[in-house]
Amino acid sequence: MRSRSNSGVKLDNYARMVHQTILRHQDPVTGLLPGSPDQPHAWVRDNVYSILSVWALSLAYRKNADRDEDKAKAYELEQSVVKLMRGILQCIMRQLDKVEKFKYSRSTSDSLHAKYSTMTCATVVGDDQWGHLQVDATSLFLLFLAQMTASGLHIIYTQDEVDVVQNLMFYIEAAYKVADYGMWERGDKTNQGITEINASSIGMAKAALEALDDLNLFGAKGGPGSVVHALADDIQHCQSILTSMLPRASISKEVDAGVLAIISYPAFAVEDMGIVNMTKEEIISKLQGRYGCCRFLRDGHKTPKEDPNRLYYESAELKLFENIECEWPLFWTYLILDGIFINSPEQVQEYQEALEGILIKQKDGIRLVPELYSVPPEKVEEECVNPHSVERIPMGKCPLKWGQSLYILGNLLSEGFLAPGEIDPLNRRFSTILKPDVVVQVSVLAESEEIKELLLKNSIDVETVADIHPIHVQPSRVLSHIYARLGRNPRLGLTGRPYRRIGVLGTSKFYIIRNTMFTFTPEFIDHQQFYLALDNKMIVEMLRTEIAYLSSRWRMTGRPTVTFPISQSMLTEDHSDLDPAVLATLKKLQDGYYGGARIQTGKLSEFLTTSCCAHLSFLDGKGSGSMSRHEEAYDDDELDGDGYVHELRCDDEADDLAQYLDHLLAHAAPKKAKQPAAGGLGRFKAVATKTKEMVTLKNKAQNLDVHDVNMYLSNKLFRSRQPSLNLNLPDKSVPEETQVPELSVPTDSGIPRDASGAIDHSALALLLKDMQSLQDQADILHILFKDKGMDWDTRLHGKGTTVRSLLTVLYEKAGELKHWSLIRMISGMLKKKVEELDSACSDLLAHQKHLTVGLPPEPREKTITAPIPPDQLSALIDEASDNNISVAILTQEIMVYLAMSIRTQPSLFSEMFRLRIGLIIQVMATELAQSLNCSGEEATESLMSLSPSELKNLLHHILSGKEFGVQRSVRELDDGVSPAISIHQIGYAGTTKSERAGISKLKSDMKMAEHRLSLTDPFKEPRLSLTDPVTELDQSLAFRRKSIRSQSLEIENIESGRYRLPSIESLDIPESIPGVKDTRHGQWLRRRRLDGALNRVPVGFYQKVWKILQKCHGLSIEGFVLPSSTTREMTPGEIKFSVHVETVLNRVPQPEYRQLLVEAILVLTMLADVDIPNIGSIIHVEKIVHQANDMFYKDQRDLGAEEHILEKDPATGVCKLLYDSAPSGRFGSMTYLTKAVAVYVQDFLPSGSCAVQ
Repeated sequence: MRSRSNSGVKLDNYARMVHQTILRHQDPVTGLLPGSPDQPHAWVRDNVYSILSVWALSLAYRKNADRDEDKAKAYELEQSVVKLMRGILQCIMRQLDKVEKFKYSRSTSDSLHAKYSTMTCATVVGDDQWGHLQVDATSLFLLFLAQMTASGLHIIYTQDEVDVVQNLMFYIEAAYKVADYGMWERGDKTNQGITEINASSIGMAKAALEALDDLNLFGAKGGPGSVVHALADDIQHCQSILTSMLPRASISKEVDAGVLAIISYPAFAVEDMGIVNMTKEEIISKLQGRYGCCRFLRDGHKTPKEDPNRLYYESAELKLFENIECEWPLFWTYLILDGIFINSPEQVQEYQEALEGILIKQKDGIRLVPELYSVPPEKVEEECVNPHSVERIPMGKCPLKWGQSLYILGNLLSEGFLAPGEIDPLNRRFSTILKPDVVVQVSVLAESEEIKELLLKNSIDVETVADIHPIHVQPSRVLSHIYARLGRNPRLGLTGRPYRRIGVLGTSKFYIIRNTMFTFTPEFIDHQQFYLALDNKMIVEMLRTEIAYLSSRWRMTGRPTVTFPISQSMLTEDHSDLDPAVLATLKKLQDGYYGGARIQTGKLSEFLTTSCCAHLSFLDGKGSGSMSRHEEAYDDDELDGDGYVHELRCDDEADDLAQYLDHLLAHAAPKKAKQPAAGGLGRFKAVATKTKEMVTLKNKAQNLDVHDVNMYLSNKLFRSRQPSLNLNLPDKSVPEETQVPELSVPTDSGIPRDASGAIDHSALALLLKDMQSLQDQADILHILFKDKGMDWDTRLHGKGTTVRSLLTVLYEKAGELKHWSLIRMISGMLKKKVEELDSACSDLLAHQKHLTVGLPPEPREKTITAPIPPDQLSALIDEASDNNISVAILTQEIMVYLAMSIRTQPSLFSEMFRLRIGLIIQVMATELAQSLNCSGEEATESLMSLSPSELKNLLHHILSGKEFGVQRSVRELDDGVSPAISIHQIGYAGTTKSERAGISKLKSDMKMAEHRLSLTDPFKEPRLSLTDPVTELDQSLAFRRKSIRSQSLEIENIESGRYRLPSIESLDIPESIPGVKDTRHGQWLRRRRLDGALNRVPVGFYQKVWKILQKCHGLSIEGFVLPSSTTREMTPGEIKFSVHVETVLNRVPQPEYRQLLVEAILVLTMLADVDIPNIGSIIHVEKIVHQANDMFYKDQRDLGAEEHILEKDPATGVCKLLYDSAPSGRFGSMTYLTKAVAVYVQDFLPSGSCAVQ
């Protein structure tokens, strides 16, 4: 017999250690590991980490086998790993009802449990008796399920279990917006059961999704049915939220050592090496001690000052735990592993030596990793004064199996028994390696032959939808429906993926479905419910954003391919050419560089070999048979009746999607030419059959919410428009003199009333036939909507002509004419919701931004701090908008734009923790009022009339903090003069870019401006609308003759304006400052107003406030006190503290006044660095501002300033000129605030030696 080699002996020693500390505790029935002898519960996270050393040891034995027994030992160890992983799977499978509910509710009461019974896999505590929702624990299980399967272990046995794993991926895929209890099971660090978004959970979920994507769970022996899929967009959402959070761990923890698990082994979830290093440095500098690292600052767990009889802490109690937090050796095991993976022998040696010094050595020579080291009760004061000076004592579990396992794993790796690649077979460790530049492939498709011809005229050669056969193009929502079938298992009660939109990463791949190649158009093309897609500039802007996003976030094999269809709506109004914005974009795409990304344009068929391609096999064979087996059996002759292939059935019910795909594949293919049928009857039957097929297909499409069927079906049957409801809408093609019929309504009749004097709604409805102006028709429909509701039958064209159907027709017409204020208003009445409103809201919240809707002050201004369902969100917006339709719809729109901006330019939102949408709308209107020198009402009207792309542009300028201007460009158009609005950036010298670039730029500004001022009412001020000015002028003259609007329809005067069309009257738009107009006048007022509305503060402001609070009893702002006790609970870098300070500042309704208070606090914080113990009791910040204001006023009067220049703001009493003063300089605001602080504080400075704390 061969003698045992040195490595074999060492491995046997590790096997003994693993058996003594871990395997001997494994339950023989379930395979689970108990927490400790006195805690028989099995925690999911601890179990997975504990079994890692067993898995690593099995790999080491298999690699270094001296004898056959070693191979047997390797197999035995492997089976112990499989048994434990299957034990956890059994626990989860007993809670599948929770997995199913949680996919939709994301509620803590529907989450999987965090711990189970070791003996039975049953639950051990109630849903509400523990912080069960820990996304990182479920994700860790899935990550190692993937890694172990990739290493050759067989853990998943059946197709049902594959479906369970697929549904667990849906359970964790929205981790970036799920507030959970985190890896320490306590959520917010006050331990009061408050959930929060945790970086450790998001990172682990991202790693698990990436590891499992396209993995075959049956290993090398599996077929396509056992492959699981993750959606790239969810992975990238996790990535972007993680990047925006780190090095912070959550709202209440500015740093957490648990994040080591996601920046290094096992998750490797962060791709930016700079962020990885910064986070590691934060953890080491703030949390490391002599015995390990603290979990987070002010962690009271097992410290001598923690009350063991109370689960929760009092807020101010957290200060007691400062400097005496327990230190965990566990984190040094992570840092050893990190050193091995980044190939830093110095780091490995440093932490191994440190760890060896604090391990507990047993008599049998085995070294144990204790749970934590605590300060002895008698030495607490000494440790508080001199941190890291006293000897600590080990407490808690010994060994902590989790730490013991990672310690053994680190030793096996550092001693060369294993290579890093062997315990990371999926190569997660390479996540930080730089990726090559992505080339985005763009294929432009024409909806019809006519559009193809138009493009050809402009030297752009494209294919039509019909040309690309056998590739099928479908809208993204069909892909959403397809993915909704993934993981569906009726026997287990699993419904698959919740129907959610698929982002641009998902739609930029080719898909093989039913042996047919599919490509999908991006989601932004598919806005059926909302009006953003009516604006071609917006579509182009969204294309640019999505291409930029693709080029920075694409991580898959192959290039991304964007299919961009050109539809009828992208043509000019007369359909003679392409919309200039679309044409300009297509030209830029051909240049090969667009939106900061490299572009390759071409035909879809050319891209097949270079693109990313996914095979979705789950639609192939579940059910009685698959389409592919039968499609040869049918051709045109056999498809005359019910010859469709209804193959895929789910739960004995015909499935809409399966039928849709069946019809599509059966009928879309060009058939081989048949012998012509004899006689006309045969031809008629063929056409009738074809029509029936197409109608059926169209109906199926509508069941799947595919509205624009024509774009995706190569058939001319449905090219004609829907039958009109015969509203008397202006028609461009009719000569204008024939457009205004003679009206038979007497000019003095007013609104029709019945005998009792009430409004005669039926007669009013009849007036619709005679009304020419869209605005008037909308006014009448608004009255009917208010009084009779949406479903009242006007009987205008027989039965069934409801107010809703008339509004829908009006909406479509307004959409064609690009009449944005009407579109928005009707959209509000029809309750059209932005389809991704809730996901926009969730995106903003996930980036740690709170939202408020409605105008200040509270309670009108509503705060949103956690994701809420779409219906509740819409109701909340309506309530906060005082049921003003226009404000509500604008709020939704701006929420979507903010989410788009934060996704692509998160840096715009730095130091802003609460986005106040009501104030943002107010500031936008104010900007327009002051720039265009018009009244608040006109500015509001102008804001409503901006196209979506211009509104987004205005919002972006406001967020960017750069100086910009809004001006009217005047352009002659026949006999109508039409000022339009253009937004431009202002250069350093105060001149606009257009002034610097000369007249050519000005001309293009004029050309691009779309909003024309038209005289819709001769008796009102002109307002901005988007219809043909000549037509509207004609109509106005006609109405002047008929006097309908001014005399007959006294809409404004009826019952105190009850029926008025809603405008944003509630916006209190400040008047502009009187005085001389020059380029710099009003600049600082605007800056303060914008910063105040956006809650923008200087960098480091909140940390400075924290310091000043330690030297006084509190700061009072307009009667609301920010007490110094907040520093006893919160640390300076916490987002929670920043939000708390922000909440007090937000009590001030005027943004410019709020900003002056911020400046005053900034001056005060300079005292924090002065060596004085305290500066008095409560400091009243507003008194400092008013003192500064009085000094400023006096100085200005002494210099001879006139009274009207020194006008005071009636709301605050502050001189308006002070709002407009630069911070620095002799008369700067900071100069006066500094003087005021000096005067105010000297009264509080201690005069004697005794300072009262």
